[in-house]
Amino acid sequence: MDLSVVIVIVCAVLAVALIVVFIVFGRSEAAFTFDIGGSAPRASGGSDSSSDKTLSSRLVGLSVAVGAIFAALFARLWSMQLVSADEYAERAESNRTSTVYTQAPRGRILDRNGKEIVTNRASLTVSAQSDVVDDEVEVQLLANLIGMPAQAVRRKLQDTSAGYQSLRTVSVDVSRRVVAYIGEHPDVFPGVTIEERTQRSYPLGSLAAHVVGYTGTVTAEQLESSASGDGTQIGYRSGDVVGQTGIELQYESVLQGVRGEQLVYVNAHGDVVGLSTTIEPQRGSDLVLTIDADIQAAAEASLKRIVDDLASEEKPASGSAVAIDCTNGEILAMASYPTFSPSVFVGGISASDWEDLQAESANYPMLNRAIAGQYPPGSVIKPLTAFAALDNGIATPSSSWVCTGWWTWSGNQSDQAGMKCWQESGHGGINLADGITFSCDVVFYEIGKGFYYSKDNPEGMQETFREYGLGQKTGVDLPGEEAGRVPDAAWKWEYFKSLGYSDEDATWQGGENCNIAIGQGDMLVTSLQMAAAYCSIATGGPMWRPHLMRGVRARIGDGLVSEYRCETLRDIEEDETYRQLVDSGLEGVTYRESASQASHWTNLDVTVLSKTGTAEQQSSEGNVGWFCSFAPAEDPKYVVCANVDGADWGATTAMYVVRDIYGQIYGQPDTSTAASESAD
Repeated sequence: MDLSVVIVIVCAVLAVALIVVFIVFGRSEAAFTFDIGGSAPRASGGSDSSSDKTLSSRLVGLSVAVGAIFAALFARLWSMQLVSADEYAERAESNRTSTVYTQAPRGRILDRNGKEIVTNRASLTVSAQSDVVDDEVEVQLLANLIGMPAQAVRRKLQDTSAGYQSLRTVSVDVSRRVVAYIGEHPDVFPGVTIEERTQRSYPLGSLAAHVVGYTGTVTAEQLESSASGDGTQIGYRSGDVVGQTGIELQYESVLQGVRGEQLVYVNAHGDVVGLSTTIEPQRGSDLVLTIDADIQAAAEASLKRIVDDLASEEKPASGSAVAIDCTNGEILAMASYPTFSPSVFVGGISASDWEDLQAESANYPMLNRAIAGQYPPGSVIKPLTAFAALDNGIATPSSSWVCTGWWTWSGNQSDQAGMKCWQESGHGGINLADGITFSCDVVFYEIGKGFYYSKDNPEGMQETFREYGLGQKTGVDLPGEEAGRVPDAAWKWEYFKSLGYSDEDATWQGGENCNIAIGQGDMLVTSLQMAAAYCSIATGGPMWRPHLMRGVRARIGDGLVSEYRCETLRDIEEDETYRQLVDSGLEGVTYRESASQASHWTNLDVTVLSKTGTAEQQSSEGNVGWFCSFAPAEDPKYVVCANVDGADWGATTAMYVVRDIYGQIYGQPDTSTAASESAD
């Protein structure tokens, strides 16, 4: 019934009710008096309290009340019919229509040369109408056919996450046998259909798994964030598939498509009775990474080989490697091992698979050790320590020391309180450049001691480390990056006092300067941080922000519609003489530190500058072996760093990973079979 008709009827009923009330209760017997003798009635008077005056007041009050009621009703009628007509029409329309949503295919993830790392594949999906759940026989038959428990099928049919009128997804990636059987027996499975949808596919297997990440059903937190956003976020609906880690999460707005919409007419019971407008789904944009799939594969294969060799010796091990174009910050490879397969998340990961990926016994394969693994840097930090010493006058290019293999703070060799050099036989007389080449700890103990007694800048070493980006995130376009740590007196005091240590124990000591000078103590860095620092050494100052996005691919052709804008993080000034000294020390590491080590590099046409490192860890078994490098020496283009947690030495583990990566870059694999004799 029309709303205006209802209002008129209500008004009429109210008017009749008011008249009846007046007739029954409004007349007063005191308005007239009768003579005892039966004479004609006469008026009782005309004063202000007389009966006729009372009657007049009641009539006026009644008129005002009725008028007010009718005015209010007609005002409301006018508002509903004219002012809010569109709103009520929209409400009425929404009661008889509903929207069915269709997920759009996500954009692909490609390497820099157009190779597909992540794409989409067709998936045959069993879907059913919601009322199928009411037929116990059909539910059981469907469960038997697809090999699922009947209760699981029932829960799928009761899921309304995609909308009340949408078909319920029962099973994805079903076999052709299931498809054929359902198609041949429509009378047995009324309301059940086969749909072709898309699922994430990984043509290169687990390649770059930590970089690309994985997708999954939108979480409650993501839904809440989407609903309370500022309008710049994607509006999610329950049941959407979204990026959860890695590039899939970082560039969700690029990869996520626009869902399709089908407007349908429904009756009072919610059943679809007709179709209206349709908006086809629009797939997401393709994302081109800076990653080179071939270099990435070489890095992962080499890491796996080295780590598995250590595991065969019952040494728990893991590792990471990063290769960067130091002229623009493009990451050519970022590997972490152990790794995982993103395909296990397609269609939803099982509880047992998730537990396996989180298990300590599996060595946490989900952790991207290149950006989130924090380790002491060991001797790969010594070039930065050398710059700090030169910049602050703690050492000069002509400084020299004597290494006997044993160092004491007092200089008295008979003092029992001291520290060893890694080469216990000593290096003899040694200058700063050779201190880098042969990684003499005594040289850097002396530098640490010099800073401790410095009156001008006792924390100049920490300042240099921070200037090269240590102790802070690089800002790489991946979620989950850690900042590492550059310890100083303020940090130690706050940290140790919070643990209840005494003032003396929480005070910075000279020995801690010596420790951080050789990359030990409480220093923590990531592989990416060290690679970025070596980029600045390689370029003579500029450090570009490391990044993985190269651009967004056009829908037509191979061009890019949007490209990453490279940016410099910092431009570090160093005296050219100091740079030449450090470069000389790094070249010596590659070709003079060890003849066996050099044999792995002389079979490469370009000159490589590098530094080995081995760091002891307090909280785990085994050392962290490091190798950081850049090439060609004359005009640096590539920086490659690797570390292996659980190693004996950096030169016997991480060095081989770096050499294999250069072998792929230059097409010159390592042909040397010599075992490295370097012990740092």
